[in-house]
Amino acid sequence: MDIEKSLAALNNPVRRQILEWLKDRSNFPPALPGHEDLEGVCVGYIQEKAKLSQSTISNYMGLLKQAGFVRSERHGQWTFYRRDEENINAFLAAIQNELTKP
Repeated sequence: MDIEKSLAALNNPVRRQILEWLKDRSNFPPALPGHEDLEGVCVGYIQEKAKLSQSTISNYMGLLKQAGFVRSERHGQWTFYRRDEENINAFLAAIQNELTKP
């Protein structure tokens, strides 16, 4: 885990807000027909909720993915994102260890 990359990804309130929103699928509109059984949220819904441009959201999601906080899955023209709880917990443990070690 690259703690510096992770901290850089979290050094933006909108990116942190996106991670918070992704904790609960009900923060977004219902899935489109044919996508109901897919995990995650369509990037378009994230963009709409954040009220930012598609390019900005794509950049933000790329940073969160590189840091290991989200996973993406492509279905046709749609990209769906979900939190990577295992990596989030690993990051939290690494930070706790780094900040509390003697």
